[in-house]
Amino acid sequence: MTVIGQLAASIPSPDQHTWHLGPVPIRAYALAILAGIVVAAWLTMRRWKARGGDPDDVLEIAFWAVPFGIVGGRLYHVFSTPDPYWGENGDPVSALYIWEGGLGIWGAVALGAVGAWIGCRRLGVRLSTFADALAPGLLIAQAIGRLGNWFNQELFGAPTELPWGLEIDVAYLPVDPATGLQYAEGTLFHPTFLYEMLWNLAAAALLIWLDRRYRLGHGRVFWAYVAIYTLGRVWIEMLRIDTAEVVLGMRLNVWTSLVVGLGALVAFVVVGRLHPGREDGVSLPGSSEGPAAHETDGDLGGTAEAAADEDTDTTDTEASAAGPDQGPAPRA
Repeated sequence: MTVIGQLAASIPSPDQHTWHLGPVPIRAYALAILAGIVVAAWLTMRRWKARGGDPDDVLEIAFWAVPFGIVGGRLYHVFSTPDPYWGENGDPVSALYIWEGGLGIWGAVALGAVGAWIGCRRLGVRLSTFADALAPGLLIAQAIGRLGNWFNQELFGAPTELPWGLEIDVAYLPVDPATGLQYAEGTLFHPTFLYEMLWNLAAAALLIWLDRRYRLGHGRVFWAYVAIYTLGRVWIEMLRIDTAEVVLGMRLNVWTSLVVGLGALVAFVVVGRLHPGREDGVSLPGSSEGPAAHETDGDLGGTAEAAADEDTDTTDTEASAAGPDQGPAPRA
């Protein structure tokens, strides 16, 4: 197939990734990340409400989870792709340039979970239930975020002659590891950003269906998200040719996906055996429901003791649950 024939059936890359509003740069990568966060928050609010939670809780938890996730994502990217920052001719300061791309999902999920835990503890709600509500929206956010990689002309795969091959401008053409020379102009590459977008959207739809069909709870939707996502990430990652740390002949992200995916599958099965079905509500055990719960700081044991005492009548139990001795979970 000639180069002209390839280009006629290929996917073009955008010729611009940054616009300026006066002195302020507007970057496509940042817009894609923000759009993903907005869509994820909207869907999570709907799913959280369906589980009995207050939709406004999602915004408060996101206040903690999003910054933690961005920092974690950047740290993982710099760790897994160190050469541009710490290698020969590397620039350590550019590790701070998040707008140029480079957020590792595993770091984002790990530190984002820490932020979400803080938010959940402050509200007195279950992290596992919130994670279940979040999981499909998180996949959609990742899918939208991949558009930023398209605009930045990064994270594409190996050369291909498939009709959906991706065009890359000469300035962004990588070096062929086999020859040490830059790929020839007109070479098409696997659009791995598109593969991951489609995989993530299909996985999000599958999670929503599984959750409705089997009423999953106690974190099982989240563990299913991790298992399904890593399954796709393994084969997509093996197509990519961008610079990455290699361990025992495979990219670090491949090993991470295999280990994390296996762990998620085990967690899904174990949690299902220990806690079949879905939680009755979103509140932590011993926490009063509703915003008023945050205004008291008393002993958390009253409700549990009342529930355990079969000789206490219904009136006394309700009074105990509503009394001033019921405070939220300890603030983190």
